[in-house]
Amino acid sequence: MSCCSFFRRSIFLLIGCLCVTPGLHAQREKFPPEILEVVEKSWPDAKKTNTGLRYIIERAGSGARPNAGETVAVLYTGRLLSGEVFDETTDKDKPFTFRVGREQVIKGWDQILPLMQLGEKRLVIIPPELAYGTRGQAPRIPRNAALVFTIELLEIKP
Repeated sequence: MSCCSFFRRSIFLLIGCLCVTPGLHAQREKFPPEILEVVEKSWPDAKKTNTGLRYIIERAGSGARPNAGETVAVLYTGRLLSGEVFDETTDKDKPFTFRVGREQVIKGWDQILPLMQLGEKRLVIIPPELAYGTRGQAPRIPRNAALVFTIELLEIKP
């Protein structure tokens, strides 16, 4: 192999790697870089799911985990990264109920609830694309907002 041929192949390989790297980043990491920096600084011990959610178990649960189609009752507080509360249900006598895996809630919730055990309480950081994405939820949730929830799983019903 000549020196010139080796040089050309090296340049093409380098250019190929540079072009592919941004695409690979997007597949592995759901948070945009500027949001990821805030998330990693604020919650350095958060675990990451294979879909890009981050979570911290604040109180372990025991027993069953909800399956798709089952109805769950939860208490929650939803915040923006700034800490501003945009929604909450905190009354145990009137919990928020929905069917898991039936697109009744944002994708991040449908993905995290089956990982939780009854009685568990988690802090969950949801990337924009698994929350409200580019549309947001005006006026409370801006476009492309990462959301932070504290979720407590109270009940699972078939």
